[in-house]
Amino acid sequence: MKPKGITRRDFLKGSTSAALAGAFYLSLPGKLSARSENKTRVVLIRDRDVLDKLNKPDDAVLSRMLDEAVITLLGEKDPATAWKRLIKPDDIVGIKSNVWHYLPVPQGLEQAIYTRVIDAGVKKKNISIRDRGLLTDSVFQKASALINVRPMRTHYWSGVGSLIKNYIMFVDNPPSYHPDTCADLATIWKLPLVKGKTRLNILVMLTPLFQGSGPHHYNPKYTWAYNGLLVGTDPVAVDATGLRILQAKRREFFGEDRPLDPPAKHILLADTRHGLGTADPEKIELIKLGWQKGVLI
Repeated sequence: MKPKGITRRDFLKGSTSAALAGAFYLSLPGKLSARSENKTRVVLIRDRDVLDKLNKPDDAVLSRMLDEAVITLLGEKDPATAWKRLIKPDDIVGIKSNVWHYLPVPQGLEQAIYTRVIDAGVKKKNISIRDRGLLTDSVFQKASALINVRPMRTHYWSGVGSLIKNYIMFVDNPPSYHPDTCADLATIWKLPLVKGKTRLNILVMLTPLFQGSGPHHYNPKYTWAYNGLLVGTDPVAVDATGLRILQAKRREFFGEDRPLDPPAKHILLADTRHGLGTADPEKIELIKLGWQKGVLI
C-alpha cells in the first residue's frame, strides 16, 4: 500500500492535540536567517549511494551531502562562503554530537563538520566535538558557537531523540527534564551556555529508528536505509520535519496510524509554549534534494 502524505492534522494528532499558536524562530543573527516568505527553511538531502550494503556510510558522499545542504540552506554558491557566514575565525566552537552506541553520529560526518569549521578560520584548539562531559569541557564552557548534530530515533522518555533533546547534556541533572514525557526540553536552550549560540542543526536520517519500547530499546528491524540528512538553523522545524518522516514510515510499516508512545510533544511545545522555533509544517519551507524514491514527505 502506498503511504499517505503527512498533513498538518496528522502532525498534531501524532504529537499532541494542542493547537499550534503562531510561528517562532530561533534567535540568531539576521544574516543567518534561512527564511523565505515568512517560512523557516529546512533542507532534506538524500543520496542512494551514501550507504553500502551493510549500511556503512561513505564519508566522501556524506561530506558532499552536507556541503550541498548548507549552501542550499543559506543560498550560497560554494561551501566555504556558506560556512563563513555561519562561523567566524574568532569563534570558539562546540560540535554537540551523539554517541549512543546503537546509532551514533557517523565519524565521517563529525569530521566533515570539523573540516568546514577549520576552513572558516577557527583554530583547532578552539574546537571540540563531544556528546557527554560538556560541563567539564573548556571549549564548550567558553563556546561562542554551537553546531548540533544527532541521529533521529524513537526514545523511551521523550518519544523521539531529537535535536532539541540533544542539548540535555548541558544540564547537571538530566532526569529533572523527564516529567510529562520531557515536555519542557526547550527550556534548556535558554540556559546561558546555550542561548543564541547554535548556528546549525543537522538531524541524521541515514538509518532512523522508528519503533521501540523500554529505556534501551533497539532492533534493526525497526530501522531503514533512508539515506538522508535534515539541515536547518531552526531546531524545532528540523525536528518537526524528521518527526513527520518517522510517522510516515510507521504508517507504511504498520499499515495504520500508530502514534508514538510516549508522544513527542516536546517538539510542538518548543514552539507553542517556549517560542524556540516553528513546528507548523505550513510555516516550513522544505527543500528536497537528491534521491526522491521513498522520500515519505
